Amino acid sequence: MSVTPAALEVRTAGPNDFAAVADLTERVYVDGGHADQSYVPTLRDVAGRAASTTVLVALLNGAAVGAVAIATRGGEYAEQAAPGEAVMRMLAVDESARGAGVGRVLVQACIDSARTDGCTMLRLSTQPWMTAAHRLYERSGFVRVPERDWSPEPGVDLLGYELAL
Repeated sequence: MSVTPAALEVRTAGPNDFAAVADLTERVYVDGGHADQSYVPTLRDVAGRAASTTVLVALLNGAAVGAVAIATRGGEYAEQAAPGEAVMRMLAVDESARGAGVGRVLVQACIDSARTDGCTMLRLSTQPWMTAAHRLYERSGFVRVPERDWSPEPGVDLLGYELAL
C-alpha cells in the first residue's frame, strides 16, 4: 500500500485525538513487543506528552494510523538533549499502514518542527531490535551515535541516533 500525500493528513493532535493516539501507541508498542504493561500508563498519557511536546497524529480516511511526539523546548520527554536540541519520541505506525510512507511523513514532520523551532540537532532513542525503524531513520539522514546509547531502567537498552539540522 502506498499513501498519497493528499490522502494522509498529519496535524497536531488535539484533545479529541488523544484517545485514538493512546490506543494506537499502546497497541503498536505492547502488541509489537516493544514495551510491557508497566509502560502502558506512559504510552497512554497523550495529554501529559502534549503538555511539553508537540504530539502529531497521522490520519488516513479519518482514522489514526500514526503518531509521534517531538520535544523542542526541553522538558521530561527531552531526555539526553541539551538546550537547542529536539527529541523525537514514541513514533507509532499502525501495522495496517506500515510500508505506506506514514512513518517517513511523521519523521519529516518532526524534522520540520525542530527546524522551525530553531533546534540545531534532532535526537532519538530506539530499541536494538527495531530494525525497520533504524532503516527509516537512516534513510531520513539520522546517524547512529553509540556514545549516546543509554538505559532508562535496568533491562531497557536504547540506541542513540541524531540528525544535525
